[in-house]
Amino acid sequence: QVRLLESGGGLVQAGGSLRLSCAASGRTSSSYVMAWFRQTPGKEREFVSAIRWTSGSGYYRDSVKGRFAISRDNAKSTVYLQMNSLSHDSAGDYYCAAKDGLVVTTDLSEYNYWGQGTQVTVSS
Repeated sequence: QVRLLESGGGLVQAGGSLRLSCAASGRTSSSYVMAWFRQTPGKEREFVSAIRWTSGSGYYRDSVKGRFAISRDNAKSTVYLQMNSLSHDSAGDYYCAAKDGLVVTTDLSEYNYWGQGTQVTVSS
């Protein structure tokens, strides 16, 4: 059973930075994609970023390109999302997700495993 545990959310001022972490356990293969999704009240969960575990290639939604960076630590089975220049639009509950295989997709229904989420609040 794959388990994902997020951490690193919190309160940050606009323009500030946060780093989210997602530790994965129970995996038996390295052929997978890990991703971050964001959800705000009344809205659908939306894709933010993903990384192909074997290559470390990162993918981003347009609105976070140049501000967010996704990375992974193989030894710790952990993926990180470094978020810089945070704006109010960046606030929400961030969920870590994983899917088997190496195809990167923004479709949340393709992801098999989900963490419990971590909240990011951006203040003025």
